[in-house]
Amino acid sequence: MENNTAQNTTAQPSHEITIYAEPIFTIGKFQITNSLITSWFVVLFIFFIALWIRIKMSKIPGKVQHVFEVILEGSLSLCDQVTNNRSITNKIFPIVFPLFIFILINNWIGLLPFVSSIGFTSMEGGQATFIPLFRAGTADINTTLALSIVMVVGSNFFGILTLGIWKTFNKYVNLKAIGSIVTKVRKDPSVLIVAPITVFVGLLELIGEFAKIASLSFRLFGNVFAGEVLLASMAAIFVYILPGPFLFLEVFIGLIQALIFALLATVYFTIAAQDHSDHEEHNEHEREEQLAEVARA
Repeated sequence: MENNTAQNTTAQPSHEITIYAEPIFTIGKFQITNSLITSWFVVLFIFFIALWIRIKMSKIPGKVQHVFEVILEGSLSLCDQVTNNRSITNKIFPIVFPLFIFILINNWIGLLPFVSSIGFTSMEGGQATFIPLFRAGTADINTTLALSIVMVVGSNFFGILTLGIWKTFNKYVNLKAIGSIVTKVRKDPSVLIVAPITVFVGLLELIGEFAKIASLSFRLFGNVFAGEVLLASMAAIFVYILPGPFLFLEVFIGLIQALIFALLATVYFTIAAQDHSDHEEHNEHEREEQLAEVARA
């Protein structure tokens, strides 16, 4: 009798929230995790919704089309407030808005109670472990890291297309400032101090690109994962009423985090499209005129 009780206790599956996404199956050496499966479903969902809206679109909008048009107009206006240029907004918006929708759905899908309850039991080391089939994509650091890398690299690529590869390269490795030490040192000895500082600032911007990846990925992952752990902890204490207020809080946090990520991506694309060399040349021209006035005096 004691042996049967021990076997039933051992066979009872346990489920612990892990910081990493659990693998479901493998294709060759490539692991398919539950967060990746969820991300695939979110992409398919967005694709079919966009296709359905495109098919149903008409010159006289219905209620659903009108709602989406209001959302798009509001999103374009918000993007304009960041870029201050509608032409830049029209180039950035097709990238940033789908990113916002993808992150938002992933943030919210992990809050659905039935999502974490769908899964299977795996026997590892004689212990039955429950593995959920779905997990919010943004609750996996691999997903948020991939999104951050794509946004930072994409913003620099956008800068190359907008300004050219030379000006984009000189933001980080300012060869023009190095060359000015030789060409302008006689007229303006202060270039010996200004040029190294300019080069150092460019290197700091290069380091800042890597810092952007870290800040974007860890902020989104930390907030979403912590929210799911909080809800699971509250449900373990008292499953019926206690998680309610925290659930509404996490819905709001999921919206805010998706908005922050999308707005930061918009800021990065906007900064990449701005030519700072024109401003520097204008300041340099003013400084030369001041020096000339001092010499004439």
